[in-house]
Amino acid sequence: MGKELAEIGSVKIADDVVARIAALAALEVDGVSAMAGGFVSDTLEKVSRKNLSKGAKVMIGSSDVKVDLSLMMAYGYNIPATCQQAQTRVKTTIENMTGLEVTDVNIRIAGIVMPKA
Repeated sequence: MGKELAEIGSVKIADDVVARIAALAALEVDGVSAMAGGFVSDTLEKVSRKNLSKGAKVMIGSSDVKVDLSLMMAYGYNIPATCQQAQTRVKTTIENMTGLEVTDVNIRIAGIVMPKA
């Protein structure tokens, strides 16, 4: 006879945690220079490592996640290809770490970072 496992409790993951995971995953992609802060303002500001989730917004449902990222791209990279890599990386990383299904990864390119001369 199989023994049923009793549920011990629940696990809730804070939006900020998922946003930070998304930001770190996006920054691993070549061509993504930085997170850009402020979805509300038009001011471009680079977000420090300490405050990465500022450039990422997540909406967590009962078992799914939607992610909006605001990124700074490095000059010279193909924007559509780089964004596709970032979308895939973010989706895979969040799903592997949280068990939640990522339904959307929307990326807004907030600016281009020029190489230093």
